[in-house]
Amino acid sequence: MSDINPLVIVGAGPSALAAAVYTCREDIDTTLYEKGVIGGLAAITDQVDNYPGFAEGIEGLKLAEQLQAQAERFGAKIEFGDVQSITDAGDHKILKIDGNDVLAKVVLIATGSDYKKIGVPGEAEYFGRGVHYCATCDGPFYRDKKLVVVGGGNSAIQEALYLTRFTSHIDLLVRSTIKASEVLQHDLDKAVSDGKITVHLNTTTDEIVATDNVVNKVLATKDGEKTEIETDGVFVFVGLLPNTQFLADSKIELDEQGFIKTDGKLQTTMPGVFASGDVRSGATMQIASAVGEGATAALNIREYLEK
Repeated sequence: MSDINPLVIVGAGPSALAAAVYTCREDIDTTLYEKGVIGGLAAITDQVDNYPGFAEGIEGLKLAEQLQAQAERFGAKIEFGDVQSITDAGDHKILKIDGNDVLAKVVLIATGSDYKKIGVPGEAEYFGRGVHYCATCDGPFYRDKKLVVVGGGNSAIQEALYLTRFTSHIDLLVRSTIKASEVLQHDLDKAVSDGKITVHLNTTTDEIVATDNVVNKVLATKDGEKTEIETDGVFVFVGLLPNTQFLADSKIELDEQGFIKTDGKLQTTMPGVFASGDVRSGATMQIASAVGEGATAALNIREYLEK
């Protein structure tokens, strides 16, 4: 039988990295498996203004790099790999990673969330070449261009404001009303007054249209009336979906939205498997709370291993 790892963490976002800091300091051999970007969504967030300890805010990428460096300083091992399933084998768990079996006494799932799609024609077809979900990654490509931003929550407003650094104008399409914080709404009002953003309330996005494979307009419905908005690109910010697809055939219970259910110890319905951060049912979707849950999970994991 292959060696059994004391702890495998699925994911390498803020919650996972914070947990690794604590488990490594407790001399628990810790390996993290990440299939995407170390730091998760935090790493591709332009500016994090509400993380405690940074009075002037901090770039998301820089925060992710600091978390990674701290975890690795204490001995965390970060590997790239796609975890496809978790099976309960009694005194250990079997993770299928890139087709290979990896064994672990305890598993922490901290896979976070991914961007929710609006599911309209043209969205998938032009992903990465006219349709985007990360302003930090792709905003600079649209210097002096016109953009459409879809969404009305905190992330949509924050990213739209960031995009004004590059674009000539933004049309913000909001399905109902603005639901962002008062601070962001104040900043949005200023951008509207400055002519940088036009807000379209009660507006649904119906289709993203391209000519010769170049996105050039959005078909929408505003107050029941069909309309066309010319644009050079579309950025979608309409919420998050949990990264739990790999648990579809497991015995780990999920809620109606696909988030992982946990008990007071952050343990799932599979003994020895814990969850923390944005992937957990009831999570607040904040970096600070994800980090806190990672630390809590680590302490509970130490207690579990001692037993």
